[in-house]
Amino acid sequence: MSGPPEGAERAGAEAAHRRAVRAWCLYDWANSAYATTITVALLPAYYHALATRTLAPNVATAVWGYVVAASQLLAALGGPLVGALADRYGRRKALLLACVGVGAPATVLLASVRDAAWPALLALFGVSYLAFALSVVLYDSLLASVARADEIDRVSARGFALGYLGGGLLLALNLAWVLAPRRFGLADADAATRLSFASVGVWWGVFSLPLLRHVPEPPAAADAGPGALARLADTLRALPRQPELLRFLLAFWLYSDGIGTVMRMATVYGSEVGIDRGDLIGALLMVQLVAAPASLAFGRVAARLGPRRAIAVALAGYVVVTIAGFLLSKPWHFWAIAALVALFQGGAQALSRSLFARLAPASRRASLFGFYSVSEKLAGVVGPLLFGLVAEGAGSSRLAVLTLLPFFVAGGALLLTVDLERGAARAAEEVNRHSL
Repeated sequence: MSGPPEGAERAGAEAAHRRAVRAWCLYDWANSAYATTITVALLPAYYHALATRTLAPNVATAVWGYVVAASQLLAALGGPLVGALADRYGRRKALLLACVGVGAPATVLLASVRDAAWPALLALFGVSYLAFALSVVLYDSLLASVARADEIDRVSARGFALGYLGGGLLLALNLAWVLAPRRFGLADADAATRLSFASVGVWWGVFSLPLLRHVPEPPAAADAGPGALARLADTLRALPRQPELLRFLLAFWLYSDGIGTVMRMATVYGSEVGIDRGDLIGALLMVQLVAAPASLAFGRVAARLGPRRAIAVALAGYVVVTIAGFLLSKPWHFWAIAALVALFQGGAQALSRSLFARLAPASRRASLFGFYSVSEKLAGVVGPLLFGLVAEGAGSSRLAVLTLLPFFVAGGALLLTVDLERGAARAAEEVNRHSL
């Protein structure tokens, strides 16, 4: 007599699991609009147009690099502490909601900045970016509690694919506004750009709701210690017991530096060398649309080659991207480079996230994803800062592009030395050690 109810219970649990996976993936759809329209496509070029009213073009580019670096540094410092708080109190979703509650309105307020008020634009960008970056730490830390072990690569890739698709759809609408503002009742391209900023804030807030409703909150850690800072210190002390995790973090720091700098400096560099706004935004829209299926394809590539080798293939592609970026001079060059980025970017990011989730002990996952974020954000400090210094010193940003090559090469070489099986076994040992 217990068969049918048990079967119904299993079916209900499976339906809840699928719903949680979809809701988790949808947050990539929600936040990727910020990553595309704000950090990559529209805000850098809009800032550059405002700033060059009072600054030389290469100085405006350098200032953008410095502000991006500072924002990355703040996010890097805050990520581990937020992760430790989430692990200790089991409040990842509440903290994520707080990030959205600050970041989405700050993004909407970008629409109020015009004329020569570029310092206010940079200040609002800093606040919204910090909230965005910390929310991603919390979001990533939920992956392994949502996805089963045999589907973690596919779920991570699906999230990135949805992110590229969602960010691409909103960017397509934003591009239509910017290229034909009068058709939509807008005064000019600048008004359309400001409306685009507001649309990103609304999009981010609305599409965050499914995660907050359907993704279960992982329990607070049993070994939390007296406080979040103590837990953070304990996590730092535990890192030497996981050498494969440490090696991966260093590799990720190196190659993520290159990937992040390409993303954040592409449009402002393109603006400097004379690529017009239509080509810049159109090429980046193409990246979003091509990167969605490419991310899913990399999930299948990882099943054959393993995640390490699949990421290494993507990094080899970025070496080609860097050399091509140095030679960039015409609009079709920018489109060709963007096509290459589309093939490799999502796969490298998605597989890095799922690979790290394998190596991180479950009891410290949010804290460790904070350190994962530190690797990414500190990379984002060094890359844009170095880019800005070389651009300012050389009088042009072209030589600055070549500073990215060593990060891709060294990061890929170190990644291939990571033993995933041994690292996963160490993660399991760490969990067992704390459960005794």
